[in-house]
Amino acid sequence: MIPTSYPDASEMARLTARMLLEIRAVHFNTQTPFTLASGLPSPTYIDCRKLISYPRIRATLMDFLTVTVMRNAGFEAFDNIAGGETAGIPFAAFVAERMALPMTYVRKKPKGYGRNARIEGAMTEGQRVLLVEDLTTDGGSKLSFVDAIRETGATCGHTAVIFYYDIFPETEKTLGDHGVELHSLCTWWDVLAEARNQQAFDAETLAGVEKFLNDPRKWQEEHRK
Repeated sequence: MIPTSYPDASEMARLTARMLLEIRAVHFNTQTPFTLASGLPSPTYIDCRKLISYPRIRATLMDFLTVTVMRNAGFEAFDNIAGGETAGIPFAAFVAERMALPMTYVRKKPKGYGRNARIEGAMTEGQRVLLVEDLTTDGGSKLSFVDAIRETGATCGHTAVIFYYDIFPETEKTLGDHGVELHSLCTWWDVLAEARNQQAFDAETLAGVEKFLNDPRKWQEEHRK
C-alpha cells in the first residue's frame, strides 16, 4: 500500500537516525577503527542489514523511502524496482510492494552458469527502473548495477538508499555524471546529531567522529596501518 502522508525530509532524517541508533546499527569507535571494504580505516560503521529483523522500524523506513522517491522523482516515474545484490534485495522488494510494481535484482557479476545472467526477474526494454540499495558511500558501486540495468534496454536515472554517507564531495558528481540522481533518508550528520541528542556515545567519541566526518581522507591517512 502506498503511503499518502509523511513528515518532511528533516523529520524523516531525524527519525531514521533514531531508529538506526535504537537497533544498534550504528557503531562508533575512534580508538580501534573499523576496516572498510576498501581496506581503509574508519571510526564509523553502519549495518543497515539489521533493519530487516525489526518489522515496525522496517515498515516505517520503507514508507519513508517510498514517499521520498515519489516526492522527488514523480508518482508515475517508474515501471520496475531493482535491488542491488545482496543488501538491496529485501529493500527493493518492500518498495516494489508499496508501489505495486515488478521487482528484480541485479547481481554484482554474472553467476557463471545457466543463462549467465546479471538481472534476475523480468526487466524489459524501455522500462524505467529505480535502483534500491541499503546505503552509498562514494557512489562508485552503483555504477556497475546501473550499467547492467541499461544493458537490457531499460533506463535507470535514479537510485534510492536508506543511508548516504554525505562526507565524500565527489559522490553526487560521480552519480550525476552517469545520469543518476540519488535519493536518501539520512546521513552521518543526521546520525551524529541524534547520537548527541540521546547521549548515545561519550563526548570524546562523538568529537572524534565529527573530526573524521569533516575530513575523512585526512583522518584515514593519519590512521592507516
